[in-house]
Amino acid sequence: MSLLRPVHGTTPEVIAAVRAWLADADEPEPLVVETSGSTGRPKRVVLPRRALVASANATHARLGGPGRWLLTLPASYVAGLQVVIRSLVAGEEPVVLDDHASFAAAAAQCAAGPAAYLSLVPTQMRRMLQSETDAEALTRFDAVLLGGGPMDPALRVEAEGRGIRVVATYGSSETSGGCVYDGVPLDGVELDVRDGEPIRIGGPTLFEGYDGDPDLTARALVDGWFVTSDLGRVVDGRLQVLGRVDDMVISGGVNVPTPAVARRLLDHPMVEEVEVLGITDPEWGQRVVAFLVGDLGLEQARDWVAVEHPRAWAPRQVIGLETMPFLATGKVDRIALRALLEEVHR
Repeated sequence: MSLLRPVHGTTPEVIAAVRAWLADADEPEPLVVETSGSTGRPKRVVLPRRALVASANATHARLGGPGRWLLTLPASYVAGLQVVIRSLVAGEEPVVLDDHASFAAAAAQCAAGPAAYLSLVPTQMRRMLQSETDAEALTRFDAVLLGGGPMDPALRVEAEGRGIRVVATYGSSETSGGCVYDGVPLDGVELDVRDGEPIRIGGPTLFEGYDGDPDLTARALVDGWFVTSDLGRVVDGRLQVLGRVDDMVISGGVNVPTPAVARRLLDHPMVEEVEVLGITDPEWGQRVVAFLVGDLGLEQARDWVAVEHPRAWAPRQVIGLETMPFLATGKVDRIALRALLEEVHR
């Protein structure tokens, strides 16, 4: 079978190609999956069949058994691709949201299988909970995986209060998708977590390298470990992801973890969506900028953050948005936000 470089095409085309790839009697060439490129140039991640299948089987073992999956994410990225693979490995056809008149209708078809599973990003979950019909449909799933970015604890509390089983996942394209569920690694996955150093991941779900980039591969794969770009700690046996290494902004000599600032701002009743970035600044080195959908001024934002965190962490600029820019994967388009800031100061 020819190498897919990268996985691409319409959803039916991807499903058909992956079905043939899984059924290949010989060890097929790896798939090449592009990352979302939310912070820069997309990487082309080389994933062998054994890694993707190991991930799918470990997921089913953790969730309670094989089942049918509903595809709501692009099949060309790892989260959507894994929905396709998990379904096919379980002997089920993935249910495709776009083939149905509504999310509720798709959920009903998915629930007719042996078990029903769904993978979402936090933005999708937040918007579905605003619809009583969609929120009710979410209760039909045996598990709803939530990954692709930090999850607001209040979002989980609301979802679980409405009878939805939420499983927070952590992983990346390089680990064949989510490999840590609710802070606990899937069977066979190993974690190496040290204070002040990037999280390292080992085990059978790892990628083989980056297509066409041996230098980046050498930096990311070290002695059988994938060196992530995230900082973390283990508390009571569970991994807590503190944020990306490059999410730590040094502003006026103070280390500011922007994910913590974003989570605090998201708790404000006037804020619907938020992203916090560090921007080069001649006075502060980097200034903390909050991009938010909602009605919150700068001083309000600073006071709100300072109630829970040091005031030095508070944003020094607030950019109000009508809508947050997202990539096809559901992640915030940080490049678009930086471009918007340039427009504001032009």
